[in-house]
Amino acid sequence: MNYQPMLQKTIDYIENHLSETLTPEKVATHAGFSMFHFHRIFQKETGMTAAEYIRRRRLTNAASMLLYTDETIIQIAYHFHFNTQESFTRAFKKVYQMPPGQYRKIMSPILQSNGGNQMDSQQNVKGWFLSGSHPHNYQMGRDQQVIHQGHYSGYLKSVTVQDENEFATMMQEFRAEKFIGKRIKLSAFIKTEKVQPLCGMWMRVDNVVGDVMQFDNMYNRPIQGDTNWNLYSIVLDVPANSSSISFGILLSGTGHVWTDSFTFEEVDKNVPVTHLNFTETLLDEPTNLSFEEEVLTDE
Repeated sequence: MNYQPMLQKTIDYIENHLSETLTPEKVATHAGFSMFHFHRIFQKETGMTAAEYIRRRRLTNAASMLLYTDETIIQIAYHFHFNTQESFTRAFKKVYQMPPGQYRKIMSPILQSNGGNQMDSQQNVKGWFLSGSHPHNYQMGRDQQVIHQGHYSGYLKSVTVQDENEFATMMQEFRAEKFIGKRIKLSAFIKTEKVQPLCGMWMRVDNVVGDVMQFDNMYNRPIQGDTNWNLYSIVLDVPANSSSISFGILLSGTGHVWTDSFTFEEVDKNVPVTHLNFTETLLDEPTNLSFEEEVLTDE
């Protein structure tokens, strides 16, 4: 069974209610599953329990409020449903290796030394490169404010795009040998703003001469407009003669897309692939050479 639509609906619900009372039981009810079944699915797909996810996202947003607002630490703690400042401090220190007060004192001057700019707009991001039809009309970099986990997210945004047919991708490419014969799942958290016409994650498996063996660019499930952080996945097989694997974030047209926490994992054959088949079956012989035949349509 494909749990991705349910999972995305659930994560969207969590993201929109982080400052409200939010229990795993309440989230499971929203998802329409028993607590036991929901817990198993959520942890399998995200690598953490729903409670862990909620707490991690609240702490990430709390870190952002420490840097970009004047709210007191106790106000931030209560906003994200920590019962005491002490419990908030313990949880925060476990993730960021320092208490919230020290985090604000140390990190705020660092941010100000960058002119208060929360985005590193340099095109050089370790491991990633910019490509596409018009990469010079786009910008990629790291963002310190709009993040899902940790201290940064990656972003790709349009700058001087003139036509919705222009596109760019921030991507990586690596050798396929460690994944030969396996079915792999690529997942990442993505957030968008004013994306038109679309964006999405993509992955491609090529052989040694560059032929596409497996491919998915989420063309049949595009991300559009304004969306909150959510988890997206691609599942592809890596055939025996595969040579390289490429993946990344695609932005077609205009908008701003953030991404964070990419993961690769091997999955069993019961997990369906998302491979898009763009090849057509060859006809046995030529047809409609005089153009008199009508196009057949499904009734």
